[in-house]
Amino acid sequence: MASTPESTGDADESTNTSEEPESALETARRQLQHAAAELDIDPNIVERLKHPKKVHEVTVPIERENGDVEVYTGYRAQHDSVRGPFKGGLRYHPDVDREECVGLGMWMTWKCAVMDIPFGGAKGGIAVNPKDLTEAETEQLTRRFTDEIRSAIGPTTDIPAPDMGTDPQTMAWLMDAYSMQEGETIPGVVTGKPPIVGGSEGRDSAPGRSVAIVAREAIDYYDMDLSETSIAVQGFGSVGSNAATLLDDWGANVVAVSDVNGGIYDPDGLDTGAIPAHDEEPEAVLTHEAPETVTNDELLELDVDVVIPAAIGNVLTADNADDVAADLVIEGANGPTTSAASAIFAERGIPVIPDILANAGGVTVSYFEWLQDINRRAWSLERVNDELETEMLDAWGEVRGEFEARDVTWRDAAYIVALSRIADAHDARGLWP
Repeated sequence: MASTPESTGDADESTNTSEEPESALETARRQLQHAAAELDIDPNIVERLKHPKKVHEVTVPIERENGDVEVYTGYRAQHDSVRGPFKGGLRYHPDVDREECVGLGMWMTWKCAVMDIPFGGAKGGIAVNPKDLTEAETEQLTRRFTDEIRSAIGPTTDIPAPDMGTDPQTMAWLMDAYSMQEGETIPGVVTGKPPIVGGSEGRDSAPGRSVAIVAREAIDYYDMDLSETSIAVQGFGSVGSNAATLLDDWGANVVAVSDVNGGIYDPDGLDTGAIPAHDEEPEAVLTHEAPETVTNDELLELDVDVVIPAAIGNVLTADNADDVAADLVIEGANGPTTSAASAIFAERGIPVIPDILANAGGVTVSYFEWLQDINRRAWSLERVNDELETEMLDAWGEVRGEFEARDVTWRDAAYIVALSRIADAHDARGLWP
Protein backbone atom coordinates (compact mmCIF):
# COMPACT_ATOMS: atom_id res chain seq x y z
CA MET A 1 0.00 0.00 0.00
CA ALA A 2 1.26 3.49 -0.78
CA SER A 3 1.31 6.02 2.01
CA THR A 4 2.23 9.63 2.73
CA PRO A 5 3.44 9.49 6.30
CA GLU A 6 3.04 12.17 8.90
CA SER A 7 5.64 10.79 11.28
CA THR A 8 9.33 11.51 11.08
CA GLY A 9 12.58 10.46 12.62
CA ASP A 10 15.59 12.71 12.87
CA ALA A 11 19.25 12.30 13.61
CA ASP A 12 21.27 14.75 15.65
CA GLU A 13 24.34 16.84 14.94
CA SER A 14 25.66 16.29 18.47
CA THR A 15 28.91 14.47 19.20
CA ASN A 16 27.43 10.97 19.23
CA THR A 17 29.17 9.23 16.33
CA SER A 18 28.15 5.68 17.20
CA GLU A 19 26.40 3.69 14.51
CA GLU A 20 24.91 1.32 17.08
CA PRO A 21 21.17 0.93 16.50
CA GLU A 22 19.23 3.53 18.44
CA SER A 23 15.52 3.42 19.08
CA ALA A 24 13.20 6.18 17.91
CA LEU A 25 12.52 7.08 21.53
CA GLU A 26 16.22 7.34 22.43
CA THR A 27 16.88 9.55 19.43
CA ALA A 28 13.85 11.74 20.10
CA ARG A 29 14.86 12.28 23.72
CA ARG A 30 18.46 13.01 22.78
CA GLN A 31 17.38 15.53 20.17
CA LEU A 32 15.05 17.18 22.68
CA GLN A 33 17.90 17.57 25.17
CA HIS A 34 20.23 18.84 22.45
CA ALA A 35 17.82 21.55 21.31
CA ALA A 36 16.88 22.51 24.86
CA ALA A 37 20.55 23.28 25.56
CA GLU A 38 20.33 26.11 23.02
CA LEU A 39 17.36 27.71 24.77
CA ASP A 40 16.49 29.18 28.15
CA ILE A 41 13.71 26.69 28.92
CA ASP A 42 12.42 25.53 32.29
CA PRO A 43 14.06 22.10 32.76
CA ASN A 44 10.80 20.85 34.27
CA ILE A 45 9.08 21.41 30.90
CA VAL A 46 11.86 19.49 29.16
CA GLU A 47 11.39 16.64 31.64
CA ARG A 48 7.66 16.54 30.90
CA LEU A 49 8.35 16.37 27.15
CA LYS A 50 10.52 13.28 27.57
CA HIS A 51 7.41 11.26 28.36
CA PRO A 52 4.14 10.55 26.49
CA LYS A 53 0.87 11.60 28.02
CA LYS A 54 -0.70 8.19 27.34
CA VAL A 55 0.02 4.97 25.51
CA HIS A 56 -2.91 2.75 24.56
CA GLU A 57 -2.14 -0.93 23.93
CA VAL A 58 -4.89 -3.21 22.65
CA THR A 59 -5.32 -6.70 21.27
CA VAL A 60 -6.95 -6.98 17.86
CA PRO A 61 -8.38 -10.42 17.03
CA ILE A 62 -9.66 -11.19 13.55
CA GLU A 63 -10.89 -14.31 11.84
CA ARG A 64 -8.77 -15.10 8.80
CA GLU A 65 -10.41 -16.33 5.62
CA ASN A 66 -9.18 -19.87 6.36
CA GLY A 67 -11.15 -19.83 9.61
CA ASP A 68 -8.19 -19.34 11.95
CA VAL A 69 -8.30 -16.56 14.52
CA GLU A 70 -5.20 -14.36 14.68
CA VAL A 71 -4.59 -11.88 17.48
CA TYR A 72 -2.48 -8.80 16.77
CA THR A 73 -1.23 -6.05 19.08
CA GLY A 74 -2.07 -2.43 18.38
CA TYR A 75 -0.81 0.83 19.89
CA ARG A 76 -1.67 4.50 20.01
CA ALA A 77 0.93 6.68 21.73
CA GLN A 78 -0.19 10.22 22.54
CA HIS A 79 2.77 12.42 23.34
CA ASP A 80 1.72 16.03 23.87
CA SER A 81 -1.46 18.04 23.23
CA VAL A 82 -0.56 21.41 24.72
CA ARG A 83 -1.03 23.12 21.32
CA GLY A 84 -4.03 21.12 20.10
CA PRO A 85 -5.39 17.62 19.41
CA PHE A 86 -2.95 14.73 19.05
CA LYS A 87 -2.02 14.09 15.41
CA GLY A 88 0.01 11.40 13.71
CA GLY A 89 0.20 8.43 11.43
CA LEU A 90 -1.09 4.89 11.81
CA ARG A 91 1.19 2.19 10.43
CA TYR A 92 0.82 -1.52 9.79
CA HIS A 93 4.25 -3.14 10.03
CA PRO A 94 5.75 -6.18 11.78
CA ASP A 95 8.19 -4.02 13.75
CA VAL A 96 5.58 -1.73 15.33
CA ASP A 97 6.02 -1.63 19.12
CA ARG A 98 5.34 0.63 22.06
CA GLU A 99 8.72 2.36 22.11
CA GLU A 100 8.68 3.12 18.40
CA CYS A 101 5.22 4.66 18.66
CA VAL A 102 6.26 6.83 21.61
CA GLY A 103 9.39 8.09 19.84
CA LEU A 104 7.63 8.82 16.58
CA GLY A 105 4.79 10.50 18.46
CA MET A 106 7.36 12.84 20.00
CA TRP A 107 8.70 13.69 16.55
CA MET A 108 5.19 14.55 15.41
CA THR A 109 4.97 17.03 18.27
CA TRP A 110 8.09 18.77 16.96
CA LYS A 111 6.94 18.64 13.33
CA CYS A 112 3.56 20.23 14.03
CA ALA A 113 5.24 22.91 16.13
CA VAL A 114 7.86 23.81 13.53
CA MET A 115 5.02 24.29 11.03
CA ASP A 116 3.01 26.21 13.68
CA ILE A 117 0.06 23.85 13.21
CA PRO A 118 -2.29 23.68 16.24
CA PHE A 119 -1.81 19.95 16.80
CA GLY A 120 0.23 17.84 19.18
CA GLY A 121 2.01 14.60 18.40
CA ALA A 122 0.81 11.00 18.32
CA LYS A 123 1.66 7.76 16.59
CA GLY A 124 -0.01 4.40 16.32
CA GLY A 125 0.07 1.11 14.57
CA ILE A 126 -0.46 -2.61 14.54
CA ALA A 127 2.33 -5.19 14.59
CA VAL A 128 1.35 -6.97 11.37
CA ASN A 129 2.68 -7.51 7.87
CA PRO A 130 -0.14 -6.12 5.71
CA LYS A 131 1.15 -8.09 2.71
CA ASP A 132 0.08 -11.26 4.52
CA LEU A 133 -3.54 -10.11 4.69
CA THR A 134 -6.24 -10.04 2.04
CA GLU A 135 -8.10 -6.79 1.49
CA ALA A 136 -11.09 -8.15 3.41
CA GLU A 137 -8.85 -9.15 6.34
CA THR A 138 -7.19 -5.72 6.34
CA GLU A 139 -10.60 -4.08 6.48
CA GLN A 140 -11.64 -6.35 9.35
CA LEU A 141 -8.39 -5.57 11.20
CA THR A 142 -8.89 -1.83 10.73
CA ARG A 143 -12.49 -1.81 11.89
CA ARG A 144 -11.73 -3.91 14.98
CA PHE A 145 -8.71 -1.76 15.88
CA THR A 146 -10.87 1.36 15.49
CA ASP A 147 -13.39 -0.04 17.93
CA GLU A 148 -10.65 -0.89 20.43
CA ILE A 149 -9.21 2.66 20.42
CA ARG A 150 -12.46 4.54 19.78
CA SER A 151 -12.48 6.22 23.17
CA ALA A 152 -8.95 7.56 22.54
CA ILE A 153 -9.50 9.19 19.13
CA GLY A 154 -11.80 11.88 17.76
CA PRO A 155 -11.72 15.07 15.67
CA THR A 156 -10.86 17.22 18.70
CA THR A 157 -8.91 14.53 20.56
CA ASP A 158 -6.58 12.50 18.35
CA ILE A 159 -6.61 12.36 14.55
CA PRO A 160 -4.85 9.44 12.80
CA ALA A 161 -3.57 9.51 9.22
CA PRO A 162 -1.96 7.13 6.71
CA ASP A 163 1.58 5.90 7.22
CA MET A 164 3.65 2.84 6.37
CA GLY A 165 1.38 0.00 5.29
CA THR A 166 -1.80 2.08 5.35
CA ASP A 167 -3.43 4.29 2.74
CA PRO A 168 -6.54 6.43 2.03
CA GLN A 169 -8.75 3.32 1.91
CA THR A 170 -7.59 2.34 5.40
CA MET A 171 -8.54 5.80 6.63
CA ALA A 172 -11.97 5.52 4.98
CA TRP A 173 -12.61 2.25 6.82
CA LEU A 174 -11.47 3.79 10.09
CA MET A 175 -13.68 6.84 9.60
CA ASP A 176 -16.67 4.68 8.74
CA ALA A 177 -16.18 2.36 11.73
CA TYR A 178 -15.85 5.31 14.10
CA SER A 179 -18.83 7.12 12.57
CA MET A 180 -21.07 4.03 12.77
CA GLN A 181 -20.36 3.69 16.48
CA GLU A 182 -20.94 7.39 17.10
CA GLY A 183 -24.19 7.41 15.12
CA GLU A 184 -23.19 10.21 12.75
CA THR A 185 -20.70 10.79 9.96
CA ILE A 186 -17.55 12.33 11.43
CA PRO A 187 -15.00 12.78 8.63
CA GLY A 188 -12.65 14.83 10.83
CA VAL A 189 -11.64 11.82 12.92
CA VAL A 190 -8.93 10.96 10.36
CA THR A 191 -7.07 12.70 7.55
CA GLY A 192 -5.66 11.25 4.36
CA LYS A 193 -9.07 9.91 3.26
CA PRO A 194 -10.26 9.75 -0.34
CA PRO A 195 -11.76 13.13 -1.33
CA ILE A 196 -15.15 11.49 -1.98
CA VAL A 197 -15.55 10.95 1.78
CA GLY A 198 -14.04 14.18 3.05
CA GLY A 199 -10.40 13.89 2.09
CA SER A 200 -8.46 16.84 0.72
CA GLU A 201 -7.28 17.38 -2.81
CA GLY A 202 -3.50 17.44 -2.88
CA ARG A 203 -2.97 15.37 0.26
CA ASP A 204 -1.14 12.47 -1.41
CA SER A 205 1.30 14.76 -3.23
CA ALA A 206 1.82 17.19 -0.34
CA PRO A 207 5.01 15.71 1.25
CA GLY A 208 6.76 15.65 -2.13
CA ARG A 209 5.55 19.16 -2.94
CA SER A 210 6.92 20.49 0.35
CA VAL A 211 10.27 18.79 -0.30
CA ALA A 212 10.42 20.52 -3.69
CA ILE A 213 9.51 23.90 -2.20
CA VAL A 214 12.15 23.65 0.52
CA ALA A 215 14.75 22.39 -1.97
CA ARG A 216 14.03 25.36 -4.23
CA GLU A 217 14.42 27.80 -1.33
CA ALA A 218 17.62 26.15 -0.08
CA ILE A 219 19.12 26.16 -3.57
CA ASP A 220 18.39 29.88 -3.80
CA TYR A 221 19.74 30.48 -0.28
CA TYR A 222 23.09 29.00 -1.27
CA ASP A 223 23.20 31.13 -4.43
CA MET A 224 22.75 28.26 -6.86
CA ASP A 225 20.83 28.75 -10.10
CA LEU A 226 17.95 26.27 -10.10
CA SER A 227 18.19 25.83 -13.88
CA GLU A 228 21.83 24.77 -13.54
CA THR A 229 21.37 22.57 -10.45
CA SER A 230 21.74 18.81 -10.81
CA ILE A 231 19.61 16.71 -8.47
CA ALA A 232 19.54 13.01 -7.57
CA VAL A 233 16.45 11.59 -5.86
CA GLN A 234 16.53 8.26 -4.03
CA GLY A 235 13.01 6.83 -3.91
CA PHE A 236 10.25 7.29 -6.48
CA GLY A 237 7.19 6.81 -4.33
CA SER A 238 4.79 9.56 -3.36
CA VAL A 239 7.48 11.82 -1.89
CA GLY A 240 10.31 11.27 -4.35
CA SER A 241 8.26 11.22 -7.55
CA ASN A 242 6.34 14.40 -6.71
CA ALA A 243 9.47 16.24 -5.57
CA ALA A 244 11.42 15.19 -8.66
CA THR A 245 8.64 16.06 -11.10
CA LEU A 246 8.02 19.47 -9.56
CA LEU A 247 11.71 20.38 -9.49
CA ASP A 248 11.98 19.23 -13.10
CA ASP A 249 8.98 21.38 -14.03
CA TRP A 250 10.58 24.37 -12.29
CA GLY A 251 13.71 24.00 -14.40
CA ALA A 252 16.09 21.93 -12.28
CA ASN A 253 18.14 19.15 -13.87
CA VAL A 254 16.98 15.90 -12.26
CA VAL A 255 19.68 13.47 -13.37
CA ALA A 256 18.97 10.36 -11.28
CA VAL A 257 16.04 8.63 -9.61
CA SER A 258 15.61 5.18 -8.07
CA ASP A 259 13.22 2.74 -6.46
CA VAL A 260 13.81 -0.38 -4.38
CA ASN A 261 15.36 -2.23 -7.34
CA GLY A 262 17.88 0.46 -8.29
CA GLY A 263 18.08 3.65 -10.28
CA ILE A 264 18.73 5.33 -13.62
CA TYR A 265 21.17 8.13 -14.35
CA ASP A 266 21.45 10.59 -17.21
CA PRO A 267 23.83 13.55 -16.69
CA ASP A 268 21.86 15.48 -19.31
CA GLY A 269 18.65 15.13 -17.28
CA LEU A 270 15.73 12.72 -17.10
CA ASP A 271 12.16 13.23 -18.26
CA THR A 272 10.70 12.58 -14.80
CA GLY A 273 7.14 12.91 -16.01
CA ALA A 274 7.61 9.85 -18.23
CA ILE A 275 8.80 7.62 -15.39
CA PRO A 276 5.96 5.75 -13.64
CA ALA A 277 5.64 6.62 -9.95
CA HIS A 278 5.26 3.80 -7.44
CA ASP A 279 1.50 4.24 -7.11
CA GLU A 280 1.13 4.06 -10.91
CA GLU A 281 3.44 1.10 -11.50
CA PRO A 282 5.38 -0.24 -8.51
CA GLU A 283 9.13 -0.71 -8.97
CA ALA A 284 9.10 0.51 -12.58
CA VAL A 285 12.03 2.95 -12.58
CA LEU A 286 14.42 0.49 -14.23
CA THR A 287 11.98 -0.04 -17.10
CA HIS A 288 12.65 3.54 -18.25
CA GLU A 289 15.48 3.91 -20.73
CA ALA A 290 18.53 5.83 -19.57
CA PRO A 291 22.26 5.88 -20.41
CA GLU A 292 23.29 4.37 -17.08
CA THR A 293 21.87 2.39 -14.19
CA VAL A 294 23.01 2.85 -10.57
CA THR A 295 22.38 1.12 -7.28
CA ASN A 296 20.64 3.01 -4.50
CA ASP A 297 23.96 3.33 -2.69
CA GLU A 298 25.70 4.67 -5.81
CA LEU A 299 22.97 7.25 -6.38
CA LEU A 300 23.72 8.87 -3.03
CA GLU A 301 27.38 9.30 -4.03
CA LEU A 302 26.83 10.75 -7.52
CA ASP A 303 28.60 14.00 -8.42
CA VAL A 304 25.51 16.21 -8.23
CA ASP A 305 24.65 19.51 -6.58
CA VAL A 306 21.72 18.23 -4.49
CA VAL A 307 20.83 14.78 -3.22
CA ILE A 308 17.36 14.02 -1.87
CA PRO A 309 17.04 10.75 0.08
CA ALA A 310 13.29 10.17 -0.20
CA ALA A 311 12.93 6.43 0.32
CA ILE A 312 13.75 4.95 3.72
CA GLY A 313 15.57 5.90 6.91
CA ASN A 314 19.24 5.51 7.81
CA VAL A 315 20.67 5.52 4.28
CA LEU A 316 23.26 8.24 4.96
CA THR A 317 25.64 6.76 7.52
CA ALA A 318 29.20 6.94 8.77
CA ASP A 319 30.09 4.42 6.05
CA ASN A 320 29.12 6.65 3.13
CA ALA A 321 28.91 10.25 4.43
CA ASP A 322 32.50 11.01 3.38
CA ASP A 323 31.69 9.75 -0.14
CA VAL A 324 28.63 11.95 -0.68
CA ALA A 325 29.64 14.41 -3.39
CA ALA A 326 26.57 16.67 -3.28
CA ASP A 327 26.80 20.20 -1.91
CA LEU A 328 23.37 20.05 -0.28
CA VAL A 329 21.20 17.32 1.26
CA ILE A 330 17.42 17.68 1.47
CA GLU A 331 15.77 15.01 3.63
CA GLY A 332 12.64 13.75 1.89
CA ALA A 333 12.36 10.47 3.78
CA ASN A 334 11.84 10.12 7.52
CA GLY A 335 15.19 9.98 9.30
CA PRO A 336 17.48 9.19 6.35
CA THR A 337 20.59 10.55 8.08
CA THR A 338 22.17 8.86 11.08
CA SER A 339 23.75 10.78 13.95
CA ALA A 340 27.25 9.88 12.81
CA ALA A 341 26.56 10.97 9.24
CA SER A 342 25.09 14.25 10.47
CA ALA A 343 28.28 14.96 12.41
CA ILE A 344 30.40 14.19 9.33
CA PHE A 345 28.29 16.45 7.11
CA ALA A 346 28.57 19.26 9.68
CA GLU A 347 32.36 18.81 9.72
CA ARG A 348 32.48 18.83 5.92
CA GLY A 349 30.26 21.92 5.73
CA ILE A 350 27.50 20.16 3.79
CA PRO A 351 24.11 21.60 4.79
CA VAL A 352 21.38 19.08 5.62
CA ILE A 353 17.82 20.41 5.53
CA PRO A 354 15.91 18.16 7.96
CA ASP A 355 12.82 16.10 7.28
CA ILE A 356 10.99 17.76 10.17
CA LEU A 357 10.76 20.79 7.84
CA ALA A 358 11.20 19.45 4.32
CA ASN A 359 8.53 16.73 4.23
CA ALA A 360 6.07 18.49 6.55
CA GLY A 361 3.65 19.03 3.67
CA GLY A 362 1.81 15.85 4.65
CA VAL A 363 0.74 16.98 8.08
CA THR A 364 0.18 20.52 6.83
CA VAL A 365 -2.36 19.42 4.22
CA SER A 366 -3.80 17.03 6.80
CA TYR A 367 -4.48 20.16 8.86
CA PHE A 368 -6.17 21.70 5.82
CA GLU A 369 -8.25 18.53 5.43
CA TRP A 370 -9.27 18.69 9.08
CA LEU A 371 -10.37 22.31 8.63
CA GLN A 372 -12.40 21.35 5.55
CA ASP A 373 -14.06 18.50 7.46
CA ILE A 374 -14.87 20.66 10.49
CA ASN A 375 -16.39 23.35 8.26
CA ARG A 376 -17.97 20.90 5.78
CA ARG A 377 -16.51 22.86 2.88
CA ALA A 378 -14.01 21.47 0.38
CA TRP A 379 -11.08 23.46 -1.01
CA SER A 380 -9.89 23.37 -4.60
CA LEU A 381 -6.52 21.83 -5.43
CA GLU A 382 -5.27 25.30 -6.38
CA ARG A 383 -6.18 26.67 -2.95
CA VAL A 384 -4.57 23.71 -1.17
CA ASN A 385 -1.33 24.18 -3.09
CA ASP A 386 -1.34 27.95 -2.58
CA GLU A 387 -1.93 27.58 1.16
CA LEU A 388 0.79 24.92 1.40
CA GLU A 389 3.25 27.18 -0.39
CA THR A 390 2.51 29.97 2.08
CA GLU A 391 2.89 27.72 5.13
CA MET A 392 6.14 26.19 3.87
CA LEU A 393 7.66 29.59 3.10
CA ASP A 394 6.68 30.89 6.54
CA ALA A 395 8.25 27.86 8.24
CA TRP A 396 11.36 28.11 6.07
CA GLY A 397 11.70 31.76 7.07
CA GLU A 398 11.41 30.97 10.79
CA VAL A 399 13.99 28.18 10.62
CA ARG A 400 16.32 30.26 8.48
CA GLY A 401 16.15 33.05 11.04
CA GLU A 402 17.30 30.74 13.85
CA PHE A 403 19.95 29.19 11.59
CA GLU A 404 21.46 32.60 10.90
CA ALA A 405 21.08 34.02 14.40
CA ARG A 406 22.50 31.11 16.39
CA ASP A 407 25.19 29.63 14.15
CA VAL A 408 23.70 26.13 14.44
CA THR A 409 22.86 23.42 11.93
CA TRP A 410 19.60 23.48 10.00
CA ARG A 411 18.33 20.56 12.06
CA ASP A 412 19.08 22.33 15.31
CA ALA A 413 17.42 25.49 13.99
CA ALA A 414 14.23 23.58 13.16
CA TYR A 415 14.11 21.96 16.59
CA ILE A 416 14.75 25.29 18.29
CA VAL A 417 11.74 26.80 16.49
CA ALA A 418 9.58 23.85 17.48
CA LEU A 419 10.70 23.56 21.07
CA SER A 420 10.35 27.29 21.69
CA ARG A 421 6.70 27.17 20.69
CA ILE A 422 5.95 24.05 22.71
CA ALA A 423 7.72 25.37 25.80
CA ASP A 424 5.89 28.71 25.58
CA ALA A 425 2.56 26.89 25.36
CA HIS A 426 3.38 24.73 28.39
CA ASP A 427 4.51 27.80 30.31
CA ALA A 428 1.29 29.65 29.47
CA ARG A 429 -0.98 26.75 30.42
CA GLY A 430 0.91 25.66 33.51
CA LEU A 431 0.80 22.29 35.26
CA TRP A 432 -2.49 20.79 36.41
CA PRO A 433 -2.05 20.03 40.15
